[in-house]
Amino acid sequence: MTALTGVRVLELAGLAPGPFGCMLLADLGADVVRVDRPGGSGLPPGPLDRNRRTLTLDLKNPADVASFIRLAERADVLVEGYRPGVAERLGIGPAHCHQVNPGLVYARMTGWGQDGPLAARAGHDIDYLAVAGALEPLGRAGQRPHAPINLLADFAGGGMLLAVGVLAALVERSRSGLGQVVDAAMVDGSALLTTFLHGMIAGGAWAGGRGANLLDGGAPFYDTYETSDGGFMAVGAIEPPFYRALLGGLGLGEQDLPAPYDPSGWAALRSLFAARFRTRTRDEWTAVFEGLDACVAPVLSPTEAPTHPHNRARSTFVDVSGLTQPAPAPRFGRTAAKTPEPPAATTVAEILAGWPLRSP
Repeated sequence: MTALTGVRVLELAGLAPGPFGCMLLADLGADVVRVDRPGGSGLPPGPLDRNRRTLTLDLKNPADVASFIRLAERADVLVEGYRPGVAERLGIGPAHCHQVNPGLVYARMTGWGQDGPLAARAGHDIDYLAVAGALEPLGRAGQRPHAPINLLADFAGGGMLLAVGVLAALVERSRSGLGQVVDAAMVDGSALLTTFLHGMIAGGAWAGGRGANLLDGGAPFYDTYETSDGGFMAVGAIEPPFYRALLGGLGLGEQDLPAPYDPSGWAALRSLFAARFRTRTRDEWTAVFEGLDACVAPVLSPTEAPTHPHNRARSTFVDVSGLTQPAPAPRFGRTAAKTPEPPAATTVAEILAGWPLRSP
């Protein structure tokens, strides 16, 4: 028994954020059935596709639309990532589905949301970050904004927001017995991720400008440093005890150094720290800081991370049919997630047989 055992999810195949949100639900035990279009997406199966059953329907074919509605009648959750109005034109919009299943949670994953001036426009992660005010602060001082691949809008502000919305709607349904539409927009989620930043701005703790603040690489004790072998160490020694431990690991004393929390001395401190880190390899510095509470860690590549001792001890990464990938999270004391499995093909008949109609 897993946390979401018994929850039925009907997923209309999409790219990145929608599949990630459905992967999270599937990891937690939901029975996720993905409906592919004829010909598929053209992409090879990957980790986002795990823990699914898949089938193919042509939603421009009335017979396949009817089959889809029969599936929606039995589902708890439906996830779609079309532009606004497309599902309605296909005859599978919220009104069509709620007519046969009033308890359905109908989750819509888009970039700009279901309304607003940009709702019908195309976009990608970087565009949603830009309009949400989440891209402008990212980057080095004096350089242009730099997007952290597509982690923020697609996955944190998109797929994860979708999963949270679905779970909240399911909890509410347990009280009301009714489903509802969940409008998960990546621009909204990206803005939500900047909540702490807005608090810092209001409190005068964010001066503005890239690379000149406490958490954006402006502070020398919250930055990355290159080592002698071309690797990097991540330093996050914000609080005084951690800062003192950082200095100890680097073989520096506090005397005769600029005050750490005075921005006027940050350039000098950064230059000193950089020179010290360049004297040893990444592994040597890792060994130095292993026993120190200095908030210093080696910067690992995605292929190196699975072999880190901490990640290995916690099984943070798993092997699924020869493909290493992150394990399900979070962890549960009683209802642990199962080891992920590759997607498996199914049919409408098999799903209908296993998804009997719910009692009203």
